[in-house]
Amino acid sequence: MRNCIKYNDKDIKILGGYDTVVVGGGSAGASAAISAAKGGTKTLIIEKQISLGGTSTNALVSPMMPSYVEHFENFYEIERKLIEKGCATRDSITEYVWFNPEVMAEILEEMYIGFGGDILYDTVLIDCIKENNVIKYLILMTVEGITAVEGRNFIDASGDAILTRLASVETTSGDEDGNNQMSSLRFEVGGINVDKYREYCISLNDEFSPLKTGYFFESAMVKGKKFKLEPIFQKGVEEGILKNEDLRYYQCFSLPLKEGCMTFNCPHISTLTNNTSVINRSKAIIEGRQMIHRLVGFLKTYMPGFENCFLAREASMLGIRESYRLVGKYVLTEEDYINREHFEDGIAKGDWYIDVHSASKGLVHMDKFKPGEYYEIPYRSLINSSVSNLITVGRCISTTFLMQASVRILPTVIDMGQIAGEACVYAKKYGIILNELNGSKLRKF
Repeated sequence: MRNCIKYNDKDIKILGGYDTVVVGGGSAGASAAISAAKGGTKTLIIEKQISLGGTSTNALVSPMMPSYVEHFENFYEIERKLIEKGCATRDSITEYVWFNPEVMAEILEEMYIGFGGDILYDTVLIDCIKENNVIKYLILMTVEGITAVEGRNFIDASGDAILTRLASVETTSGDEDGNNQMSSLRFEVGGINVDKYREYCISLNDEFSPLKTGYFFESAMVKGKKFKLEPIFQKGVEEGILKNEDLRYYQCFSLPLKEGCMTFNCPHISTLTNNTSVINRSKAIIEGRQMIHRLVGFLKTYMPGFENCFLAREASMLGIRESYRLVGKYVLTEEDYINREHFEDGIAKGDWYIDVHSASKGLVHMDKFKPGEYYEIPYRSLINSSVSNLITVGRCISTTFLMQASVRILPTVIDMGQIAGEACVYAKKYGIILNELNGSKLRKF
């Protein structure tokens, strides 16, 4: 292997050569890397944050949404290790998989490192070098300056299809008007008397949460949807503590191993209709932070159980539901959802409903599946026709805008990540090109 390459008329150091290079260590990327390393390929994760888990750990997206299909080994091993570390993942009432973000990050790192994988944390992908239709090198910004890594196969799990776009593969974004799904900036609040808060909700005849007893509790309020908590939020607006936009969406969940702490799936930042702009995202973070502080102040003053609360943690990244999407060999559609479509190269099952948090149209939902019903995600929705050694996984696979709102949940992306890693193992073992691999060879069901 060469020690350096020429880039923009500069000699830059090559940090290493790998069989499998994964851009983004979120739930999909970490799962992909775990499987690639477990399968014996020399594997590297490039991660801009300093922990694995992506939205589940850095954007504080917890718990995992319900899924009734059978999942793959990585999903069940993650849950087993959560339980081993004291996280009660099931409440016996809902189908959520509860987890603690810090413990999730610890588990993903332990699993991956346990198979000999390498990680470059605090490292940003800035470019790629191709020869014909093959990616050869990634150009990185690190504490050392601009560096490079060499790879055989590449997995784009960046969430924003960054490597896919740098490699000049076709992508799309947003709905028919160009608007992306709603983004959030989540946060955690400590010092809550959760039982008192639950009792208050029950006293209002709030039937939203079935968790009337036990450790876990969930609460929500959406403006104009007749939630029992709305009058107290409206009082906050009338008295100048909140603004109308703060009432758009409110939801909170308990957290394992964090007694008196809840994680908040809000605020929704309705002004961020185009999140593919760095300027727009930066403004949204500022706006979201202001909304968080108003919400915490309101809860402390108005909501029983929150009298001694405090802001414990803000997410270190926006909760982006949808941005760029690959235009792959197959575009999965809402018709595939309606038809519960199965494919010869189906490599993962999906059963979450089409759950669009629209910036312009409010919540847009399609009918939910009955337990046992599912559609399949074809391998062709992870690959493209123009770059032969690239797989795209996670929320940015090849789907329509509506269909993306179903495939994006954590159990589904963990499964598709596992298959992407196994595809790299298979491709190396048999000398096959990733975008010519017959996805039926990867099928597990």
